[in-house]
Amino acid sequence: MTRAEIVATARDWLGTPYQHQASLRGVGTDCLGLLRGVWRTHCGEEPELAPPYTSDWAEALGEETLLNAARRCLVEIPAGSAEPGDVLLFRMGTGCPAKHCAIVSGKDRIIHAYWGHAVVETRLVPWWRRRIAAAFKFPDLED
Repeated sequence: MTRAEIVATARDWLGTPYQHQASLRGVGTDCLGLLRGVWRTHCGEEPELAPPYTSDWAEALGEETLLNAARRCLVEIPAGSAEPGDVLLFRMGTGCPAKHCAIVSGKDRIIHAYWGHAVVETRLVPWWRRRIAAAFKFPDLED
């Protein structure tokens, strides 16, 4: 798989309505569902089931559920080196676990889904950039 293929697949999800814990293109998804859908397209069966999670996933217990899962399934890279096709994780508040993810789609651009919005491609503005917790690339990525 190539970076361009990952971005193209993520763009196929644009406009998919936000639906918590869903992962069905054109029907409903959240940020993790988008990532899971791109994974299924390019890597096959998901390596593990996503556990049930609330909209404040892992915040109540302070556990790094999303970050730890990403470390098991993806290849961690320095956050400043993320390129199109890579995955960014975000902390929504200081001291909070990472609980949001997006796919880098271009220079200062990301594709993601979040409450109140369908899957969108937006600028990686300073507000988002300050919240980056980690970056990853897909395994077996052709650079």
